[in-house]
Amino acid sequence: MIDTDPLAPSIPWLKTRRVLLAIAVLASSVAGCVAMYRVTSSLALGWQVSMLVLFALTFTWIALAFWNALCGFVVCALRLDPLSLRRLNHEVPNARLLVSRTAVVMPIYAEPPVPTFAGLEATCRSLMQHTLDDKDANEAAHPLGEHFDIFVLSDTQDADQAQIEEAHVAALQHRFAGELAIHYRRRLNNQGRKAGNIAEFCRRWGRHYDFMVVLDADSLMSGATLLRMVQRMQRQPGIGLIQTVPMPVGQKTLFGRFTQFASALYSPMLAAGQSFWQGDTANYWGHNAIIRTRAFMNHAGLPTLPGKPPLGGEILSHDFVEAALLKRGGWQVLLDTTVTTAVSRHDPYVSASHNSFEAMPSNLLDFAKRDRRWLQGNLQHLRLLGGSGLHPLSRLHFFHGAFAFLSSLVWLGLLICTSVLVTYHVFGDVTARTLPQPLSLGLLSITLGMLLAPKLLGCLLALGQTPHAFGGRLRLLVSTSLEMLFAALIAPLMMAWHSLFIISVLLGRAIEWQTQTRGERSLSWRETWQHTGWMTLSGLLWAGIMAAFSPTAFGWLTPAWLGLVGAAPLVKYSSSATWGGFISQLGLLKTPSSTFKPPLLDAFESLVANSDPYPLDPASQQPLPLAPLPAERCGEMPDQSFSHFVQKTLTASSATFKEPH
Repeated sequence: MIDTDPLAPSIPWLKTRRVLLAIAVLASSVAGCVAMYRVTSSLALGWQVSMLVLFALTFTWIALAFWNALCGFVVCALRLDPLSLRRLNHEVPNARLLVSRTAVVMPIYAEPPVPTFAGLEATCRSLMQHTLDDKDANEAAHPLGEHFDIFVLSDTQDADQAQIEEAHVAALQHRFAGELAIHYRRRLNNQGRKAGNIAEFCRRWGRHYDFMVVLDADSLMSGATLLRMVQRMQRQPGIGLIQTVPMPVGQKTLFGRFTQFASALYSPMLAAGQSFWQGDTANYWGHNAIIRTRAFMNHAGLPTLPGKPPLGGEILSHDFVEAALLKRGGWQVLLDTTVTTAVSRHDPYVSASHNSFEAMPSNLLDFAKRDRRWLQGNLQHLRLLGGSGLHPLSRLHFFHGAFAFLSSLVWLGLLICTSVLVTYHVFGDVTARTLPQPLSLGLLSITLGMLLAPKLLGCLLALGQTPHAFGGRLRLLVSTSLEMLFAALIAPLMMAWHSLFIISVLLGRAIEWQTQTRGERSLSWRETWQHTGWMTLSGLLWAGIMAAFSPTAFGWLTPAWLGLVGAAPLVKYSSSATWGGFISQLGLLKTPSSTFKPPLLDAFESLVANSDPYPLDPASQQPLPLAPLPAERCGEMPDQSFSHFVQKTLTASSATFKEPH
């Protein structure tokens, strides 16, 4: 028996938090729209309505980000857990408290084998280290192999590449023999992609396991984090899913270093803000998370959307939908931010052990290509807004995810309207008189201030709490300024790409979800111009028109056209590892994971450097034999319906932790 907490985690005043946040966002939005109404009062009705609608959407989006960041700032500044609002108490995990079985599953699809399996091995070694760490002088080590199994779930379609995967897994099985069971399963038909891959695992082996930890091919997770999540799931049987906040690591290019720095500086605070008001209706990001297996099997089976792709067919961005279905089924979905906020010079255990990491695209083109895949999936979510039985916050997640891309089209529309009005004014159009300059400048200043506030708050928080983790206060300030400049320059590029992608989807052009590019990749000038030449020409044309007709508007719109004009060199040089190394030598763009390098990352880098691309048996120089898969324990995972839902009450007796074996 284990000591269980109540079904729901303690989240005091959750409804009050949400109401206050909604009031703050709506009040800000209304105030901004009233000011914008006065600015556009002299315009013709059609222009005024267009400007107001576009501005209202944009400003409300900015207001939500601002208030979310402010919530996160207060929570982190006071060192509180965003859910319970108690002082942070970093739990030291203890393997002896385990009474459950967990499957660590890694779905892969034609991934680069060396970093993929080096990352998995580093995670496994970190986990097995706790067999030794928890050993008492008078007792035998606790066998973690009784509580964890590892599954590599391959959807690789190329037989030769699959053979290499098998060789790597067989080598891992040989190295962890007698300590940890590692299995390899390959599907010949990758129906349903990643979601179908995991669903097939659940149907065949899910009933063997209480919990399932999902890792991507580029995920890294420490054994302490794995144990901590499992122990929390054991104590609180009403939780269906816990999502960690993975931090990007391992990047060498300039773009990669900017991405890592921004994530390390801002993400913990922003995630704390989200957790503060989302409570037990958080989101799932598809990896670096733990899931209660029976809850997932009972409630998260994905249906096929009616119609043809890109907006119909298989649900692509499955993670948001699975979180919504779990919440609809009565399970709590939590965002755990305590892992990423645990950075302390005075607590080496915390800074070195509680880790959740991932890799990121190393250049802007690969980053945009990944966004293209996500955009198509997130636009599908708009069809699910009216789904039966969904929690209001789950519907907000769907809209929020789609508008993260649609906002680019809205911003583009606002810029086009502004430019057209300026041109009309120059030609003496009677419908476009001079705008009230003081009020216009004031509204612009407030908007820019709210837009930059999350970055400034993140910097202020780090200055007060962990400046040493970012290279010291001076380097932190310089790095933040450089990151803000870089973000401002690439924002118009992402606006242009996202707008193009949205138009492509609306025209019915679907894309196939293939393996995303991982690892370092420097771009050639030819590839760069191929994808950004149209942006440069558009930016030059736009800037030229504004300079000719209105120098004032030309100055105001500089942040927008400057990034477009410099698109090619910006994309090219930011993909350079040389420039990234130069910045690193100056001590800039440092992150906690590089300043206090965890053993997990050291182990990963060592394994990558020393891994054999095709492991063989040292004695026979032949591939090692692959161990057979475990016996199946089949279970149902029915597809869910969004047109109807029968609410089932989750009772304490039905939710109480039980071992499935």
